[in-house]
Amino acid sequence: MTSRQLQIGCDIRHSATMRTAAVFQIAARDTARVPLSDVSFSFDGREEMQHYTDSFGNQCIRVTLPEGISTLSYRAIAHVPDELDEADEDAAEISPENLPPETLGFTLASRFCHSDVFSSNAWQRFGSLPQGYQRVRTIMDYVWNNLRYTTGSTNSLATATDVYATGTGVCRDFAHLMIVFCRALNIPARYAYGYLPDMDVPVLPTPMDFHAWVQVFLGDRWYDFDPRWNTRRKGRVQIGYGRDAADSAVVTTYGAPWLQNLTVLSHEIKEG
Repeated sequence: MTSRQLQIGCDIRHSATMRTAAVFQIAARDTARVPLSDVSFSFDGREEMQHYTDSFGNQCIRVTLPEGISTLSYRAIAHVPDELDEADEDAAEISPENLPPETLGFTLASRFCHSDVFSSNAWQRFGSLPQGYQRVRTIMDYVWNNLRYTTGSTNSLATATDVYATGTGVCRDFAHLMIVFCRALNIPARYAYGYLPDMDVPVLPTPMDFHAWVQVFLGDRWYDFDPRWNTRRKGRVQIGYGRDAADSAVVTTYGAPWLQNLTVLSHEIKEG
C-alpha cells in the first residue's frame, strides 16, 4: 500500500494570571494504518510534562501553566495510506444483545448527545430503512443536508439538541447530531477527532484546525463517518475518541487562562 507523509502538530499559547493545571489531548495515535515518526513535544513552562493514557486509550499531556505566557507544541510525521477512509457497504448492524461489551457505553446518552430525547425522531426517520452501513450513511446524509456549517455559530456548551433546533454548527456539532441518531437506533457511535489535511481536495482558505467526526461500530469493527464533509477522505489522523466532546477536549484547564493562539499543522510533505 502506497503511503504519503504528513506534517502534523500544533502550538497552543496561553496567558494565565496564576498557576493553572491543564490537560492536553493533541498527540496522534500511532497505529498500524497510520504510523508516526519524528515525534516531539515542547513546553516552555517551568515544570515538566507528564504523559499518561486515559480510560479510552487517548494520550494525554498534563502540565501546570505558569503565571504569564506559555506555549505547548507538538510535532510528528504521519505516514498515511494513499487511499480513502475504509468502508464496507455490506457491514451489518449488530443487535444489542450481541454487541461486544466494550461498545455498549456508546449506545447511551451522554453530556452533549441526548440520544434518549431523539428516540422517537430517529425511529420515525430511519427506523424502517434496511439495517447496516447504508442506513448509517443515510443518517450522515441527513445531518449534512440539514445543518449549515457556520464558523463560530456554537460554543463549547452546545448540545446536539441545541444544534438540531438552530440548524447551524461546526464539525463538533455535526458529529454530535449524527451520534444521537445512531445511538437512538441502538447503533454504537462515538466522537472522534484529529488532524485532517486538504489532501486531494480543494484547499480551504481558512486556517487549519482540529477536525471532529464519528466512528460507528458495524460488523466487527469501527468505521469513520464524516458528516461535516459527507464523503470519505484521505489523510485522516486520529488523536482520540470518547462518548462526546467532553471526553475528547483538546485542552482541559482547571482555571480560566486566556487562550492567546492556536495553530494547527496538517499538510502533506512534498518530495523535492
